This record gives sequence, structure tokens and C-alpha cells, in this order.
Amino acid sequence: MPDLLKGKRGLIMGVANERSIAWGIAKAMADEGAELAFSYQGAAFGKRVEPLAASVGSDFLVDVDVTNDESLAACFEALKARWGTMDFLVHAIAFSDKNELTGRFINTSRGNFTNSLAISCFSFIDVSKRASEMMPEGGTLITLTFQGSNRVTPNYNVMGVAKAALESATRYLANDLGPQGIRVNAISPGPMKTLAGAAIGGARATFRHTEANAPLRANATLEAIGATAVYLASDGGACTTGEIIRVDGGFHVLGMPQPEGL
Repeated sequence: MPDLLKGKRGLIMGVANERSIAWGIAKAMADEGAELAFSYQGAAFGKRVEPLAASVGSDFLVDVDVTNDESLAACFEALKARWGTMDFLVHAIAFSDKNELTGRFINTSRGNFTNSLAISCFSFIDVSKRASEMMPEGGTLITLTFQGSNRVTPNYNVMGVAKAALESATRYLANDLGPQGIRVNAISPGPMKTLAGAAIGGARATFRHTEANAPLRANATLEAIGATAVYLASDGGACTTGEIIRVDGGFHVLGMPQPEGL
């Protein structure tokens, strides 16, 4: 059915370029009739996001630093001034020092641990609170996670801990906001060839391994992830909340590689 999101408005946070998972979601939502706003951090990312936003009919871009309360307040004031209310928010923001995304987890520094958790997890809690105040008729909050949250993944290190915290936050937020008709879910794709994914040591080997061993013998596509987000934000997702929805070709069900991979 076309126009599953017609009449709905939402903010997409975290588009870096046309390969971003956030962009795959944004394009799928726009194709289904959603009106979108985009946040970015800094002029360099703004230049990348502007033509992408224009391609889906959006001129609503806001420069946001999720570690700065004033910046976040200004973002949501702009949303209120333009729209008044909103229907969904997509949080695709995570960060860790790439120098600590190689080698051993035990070498994680205090500073990077704190920064990674603040940006990758707390920012979702923060924007969820702000967005929920603009959802008087209910709505949808979506974040992105990865299997390294619950299974050790080489070089994922502190990001695995941050994503575990993010998944737990998703459940707690779902419980808090459920009485307001607001659903909160996370999508967990397999490894993707994105700017963020490239920062993790051994990313290419991880991508090849999952593609060769997943039950579907394929990694996720931006189109599949986007369609999953559309479902969650649409009326079809009305009774789905607190979930970690895996879009990874089934890799998460495996206990060991396929026989040919042993």
C-alpha cells in the first residue's frame, strides 16, 4: 500500500551521506508520503545532507550537537515553530574514538567510555523526552543498534556496551511513554558498508563473514531497513513497542558458522 506515512511528520537524526542507514530510512519514509526534517552536526555534514534532503522535498535542516542542551533546545523549538507537533523521530547517532575500536576492550579509556555512552545512548533518552512533548496524539521513536550489544564482536569494544545500554533504554522508554501512545523500538541491522561502520577495525572481514553465514546468505540492505522503519512508524506498527527488531539476514539465530565456513 502506498502512502503509509502520508500526513506524518518526523525528524531524521544522523544522515552522513547516501550510504547512511539513516538515509535509507529517510528515503523509504519520504516515498511513503512522510514530511521530513533533518539534523546534522557541523557545516561539513550540512553540505552533504542538504542535497539529499532536497531530493525528498525537504528544506528543513537543523544543525544540532546532541551533547549541548542549548543546541538541542534550539532544534526542538525550530520543530515546534514549523510544525507544532510531530509523529516520529529516527535516532541514528553513535560515536566512539576509532582508535579504541581496534584491539582489546579492556584498554577502553575512561574519557572515551563516558563520551561513547553519552552520545550513543543518553542522546536517545534526551531527544525522546523532547520529541514526546510534541506528540500529543502518540507517535514513534526509533533508534539503531547492532548485535555487538549482546554478543562479543571483534573490535566493537565500547560500542557494544553503549548499544547494550541503548537497547535497555529502549525498553524503559517504551514503558514510560506507552501510556501516551508513543512506541519506542530499535532496529538492529547486520554490518553495513557505512561511514560509521568503516571506523570499526576489521569491518570488511565482519561484513564478508556475516554475508557468507547468515541463513539468507546476505547482509541487510538500506531498502529493507527503511521498510522496517516505515512499518514501525505506520499504523501497522500500532501494537509494537519495546522491541529490538533484527534485520540481519537471520545471522542472530546462529550458534556457529555454516558447515562450509568451519
